Formats: sequence, structure tokens, C-alpha cells
Amino acid sequence: MAPTIYSRLKAYYIGVEPEAPIISTSAAVLLLIAYALIYVFPFYVSSTTRPSPQLSRDAPSVIRGRIRLVTSSCIACSLGTFVLLSSVGSGSPLKSLHLMGYFPVGVTEASRNLGLTAILFLGPLFEAGVGEGRWRDWIRLRGFSASISSWIGWRNLVAGPVTEEVLFRSASVPLLLLSQTSNTTIIFLTPIIFGLAHVHHFYEFRISHPHTPVISALLRSLLQFTYTTLFGGYATFIYLRSGSLLSVILVHAFCNWMGFPRFWGRVTSVHTVIETDVSEGKRDENDNPTSSNDGRLGVIWTIVYYVLLIVGAVAWRKLLWPLTESESTLTKF
Repeated sequence: MAPTIYSRLKAYYIGVEPEAPIISTSAAVLLLIAYALIYVFPFYVSSTTRPSPQLSRDAPSVIRGRIRLVTSSCIACSLGTFVLLSSVGSGSPLKSLHLMGYFPVGVTEASRNLGLTAILFLGPLFEAGVGEGRWRDWIRLRGFSASISSWIGWRNLVAGPVTEEVLFRSASVPLLLLSQTSNTTIIFLTPIIFGLAHVHHFYEFRISHPHTPVISALLRSLLQFTYTTLFGGYATFIYLRSGSLLSVILVHAFCNWMGFPRFWGRVTSVHTVIETDVSEGKRDENDNPTSSNDGRLGVIWTIVYYVLLIVGAVAWRKLLWPLTESESTLTKF
């Protein structure tokens, strides 16, 4: 069988006789840090995008201005990486687009990686879909347009995932591949820079919540740094394995949509689909099932949630390698 363009690209990039690195790992890391600063620093240059006690980062005007800025930053950094990749050694525009995750697009890879991530969120999907009764909207594809109709929703589900993955994966990871940095270093280093790029939220939170104790704000920022760093490692792994920018954008948007999973407390409900077990047998004067006053469901719901949380984590671990495998992989594992 004749080799496909994917296999030829794969052989070129992860052949057994790698060329000497074009740039050093230190130079690549400095470029990554510069990219992160280019992404964040412009927020604080203009009074229209800089938070103040009178202007929150969630204000529509701030969000619009920041989206314009990060779009420009991503274009500039992506062009820089593209030119560097195309101009060194036997580089070419097609090979550069491959390293940057644009070619092949990877629709199959995106579907598999999105499904893999959904498995990890089995518990939260159960709580939101069944406990809160959102499954009807999901199967009818309702609610997405409403979610992105606000500027906050558009930022969290579209602009944020696209621009952050373009900058921190597509424009940044190829630089480390060019320096022949080890996979382990790439997976654990780039997320730290990705996490640090979110630390500025501490300043913004202090500006908008001046009466919140400093220790509480610090703990909040530490938690955000931790989960953004963990996600960054996961996204970088997927990106290296799949070679698909689309994969990490969709996974990022999905994780933003789901939010941080519950690791303690009881499952609650807003609108319950399966009502017979909601209140552990309690009924009103019309013999209709009722929920408890605090919105909590019966304890069985919480048990099922945590069981699914564990099952999802175990299944995710078992399926991590097979579901992320792709002919378009960017490196050997």
C-alpha cells in the first residue's frame, strides 16, 4: 500500500535519525514566556480592558476589547512560529501546518478525544444531565446558542478555548519539538506557563472584590493555577498524540462548559427528571413526589454520582492511550 501523506509527515518528524536541534530548549522556553506575556500584558495597557473597582473583567466592553487583543496576539505569535518552522532545515509550509495542528484537521481524533474527556466527567454529566434534568436540552441540541449569546459565555466557550489553544499549544509546542525537548518536559513544562498566564486573575479578583480576605483570594488563585496547569498537561498530551488543534479546542470548551467537578457534598437538583426517588418517598397533599427544601436529592443520587466519578476516572485511564492514538502524532511515545 502506498504511504499516505500522514505517514510521510510522521516519518519526517519522528524518524529514527533526528536532525540536530535548530534552537535550544532554553530559547524555546523564553519564546513561550514571551508569547504568554504578549497574550496577557495588553489587557493592562488600555483603560478599556484593564479592570478597576468600577469595571469588572466580566463587563461586555472589557470582554470585547480583550477578544480583539488576544486575537491579534495569536495571529502574531502563530505567524512567528510558522515562519520559524518553515525557514529552518528542510521545513516547508505544509510541515509547519502539520506541527501547528492545522493539517490534517483531525475530525476523527477530535471526536475520540472529546469522548474520552466525557468519560472522565461521567459523574458531573450524571448530576447535570439527570439530576438537574438537562438531558432533554442536550439531545435536542438546545441551550448552546443561549450559552454563547452572552459575552461571558462567548468568552468561556468559544474565544477563550480557541485563542488559548492556538497560543499555548499550536504556536508554542512546535517550538519545543523543534528544540528536540523530551515529551515529558513538554507535557509538564508548557502547562506551568499556561497556568502562570492565569495568575493575573488574582489581581483582577482583588480589584473587583476588595473586601475579600487576601488569604481567600490567594487560595482561589492557587486552585485556579492548579487545575489550569493540570488541564494544560492533559491538553498538551492530547495535542502531541493527535496532532490536532481542533481536538484540544473542543476538549477545552467542553471542560469550561462542565466546570470543576464536585469532589465533596451531596448532589442537588434544579429540575429533576426521575422524580420518584427525589425526596426519599416524601409526597405533598396531592400525592406528588417532592424534593427536600434545600434542593438536595436522596442519598442514592450522591452515591451513584461518586461511583460514576470513580468509574469514569478508571475507564479514562484505561482508554487514554488507545483513544489518543493517531497517525498524525507529532512525536514518538
